Amino acid sequence: MAATSFSCSSSTSSSLALLFSLNGTELRNPQTLNFRSKPFSSPILSLSLSPESRRDRSSRIVCSVSVSAPVVGTETPEELVDAILSKVSLSDGGVKLSSEEHEQVSEVAQQLQRFCVAEPVKCPLIFGEWDVVYCSRPTSPGGGYRSAFGRLFFKTKEMIQDVEAPDIIRNKVAFSLFGFLDGEVSLKGKLIALDESWIQVIFEAPQLKVGALDFQYGGQSEVKLQITYIDENIRLGKGSRGSLFVFQRRK
Repeated sequence: MAATSFSCSSSTSSSLALLFSLNGTELRNPQTLNFRSKPFSSPILSLSLSPESRRDRSSRIVCSVSVSAPVVGTETPEELVDAILSKVSLSDGGVKLSSEEHEQVSEVAQQLQRFCVAEPVKCPLIFGEWDVVYCSRPTSPGGGYRSAFGRLFFKTKEMIQDVEAPDIIRNKVAFSLFGFLDGEVSLKGKLIALDESWIQVIFEAPQLKVGALDFQYGGQSEVKLQITYIDENIRLGKGSRGSLFVFQRRK
């Protein structure tokens, strides 16, 4: 931002009247800053005194103000996608991130939402295999297997969501039990479009495979998810309870 310059003259009351424009709108009521015996110091205010002013306090003082402010919302979708992927990569689906880092991911996701297509549920890009690379609530994908206690025994190897046309979703969490016994839990569900951005998925009972064991347990379940952004590389989703998901298309 270019520096805004103004001039002022010192007086016995040592007051400085500021009048400048902000975002092209002139401030009609100038603010007055009073400088008394204590010197004024500011990182954004620089004073340039002419040699005469050092000898005569009634001389003119030329001041310049340089204000630096971040430009918000100027990133392209590609830059935002790179930013969010860099924050969630190697985070074990979000488990390793701090609260502050989760907030940063959420902020980038909100910016990306501005670039979402009008009716994401009708976008053919939703179909394909996706890695679940992040969830703001780590237990949402994988349930108890991803809880703090479950992770003591089950080391997650990958979390995959396969969306098949026209309305089938398959979720899979592959893990290693005790570090040497491979297994997976999978869910098959039917996708139902609720409106232009919200979907509902009704899942059958989960299927568990560990070594030679292969069986179903539990009952049906359902989730609701809003698609907040989608492109060729990533898809963002927000659950009905506020969980944020980041899916990355598998290569």
